Amino acid sequence: MGKLNDIAAKLLKAGEVQVVIGYGEGTKGRIRPLFARDENEANELIFDERCTQNLAMYVYKKETSKLGKPAVIANIHTLRGIIRLAAENQLKEGDVIALYATKDEVKELKTLDEIEAYLSTITPQLSDEDKEMIAKLEAMTVAERWAFWQKELENCIKCYACRQACPLCYCTQCAVETNQPQWIPVESTKIGNLEWHITRAMHLAGRCVECGQCGEACPVNIPIHLLPMKLAKDMRELYGSVTGMSRQEGYAMATYKPDDKENFIG
Repeated sequence: MGKLNDIAAKLLKAGEVQVVIGYGEGTKGRIRPLFARDENEANELIFDERCTQNLAMYVYKKETSKLGKPAVIANIHTLRGIIRLAAENQLKEGDVIALYATKDEVKELKTLDEIEAYLSTITPQLSDEDKEMIAKLEAMTVAERWAFWQKELENCIKCYACRQACPLCYCTQCAVETNQPQWIPVESTKIGNLEWHITRAMHLAGRCVECGQCGEACPVNIPIHLLPMKLAKDMRELYGSVTGMSRQEGYAMATYKPDDKENFIG
């Protein structure tokens, strides 16, 4: 991936950015986030089929801002995450440079306008596995779906890895960390687990960029990413809304149009 290393080194040397957020080799063949701050560290950056983490989660953090302006190695989900964060005023023009990487090329997208323009040329797609799982869920009765999620979520250990992996979970204090009043039990319980995951799914309705990293991060293999992905699918079909494509998009839970479909009302 020499071109990626060359571009990262060039940006750092020219002072256009002070850190390049990307991927590096971890232990036992695992990939880890890498924060390259000079040309030598830029040579450690890699990009291959293992590099799936949505690195947009790092670009707005205080710890990152202390390092200076970042460039971020991006896949489609990362680009969508950046645009969604900008739509929610978490990023502004000039805050970040995206290096969109694929197996064959690296595109420098230096402005939010350029990111939006590139996204307008593609149609986001779920993996075949996720499509199949969502189709299975949709084929279930309401009772079967409820039983499925109850069984899956009773395994939750409340580690909040799903929240930490999500670029759109950026609240400085989450509802689960509030104890006066306490909205959701801290310990792992059947009802508390349901409350946590249903609350999170509701907060991501119309905001999820479908990267699937919440499910990927789960240490007990709950396919929790299917909840926000299913809601994203519903938003597309009901309202024509595909999030993370434009800074002008609204938020489904706070946007009303007189011609919105209401066929979900029984």
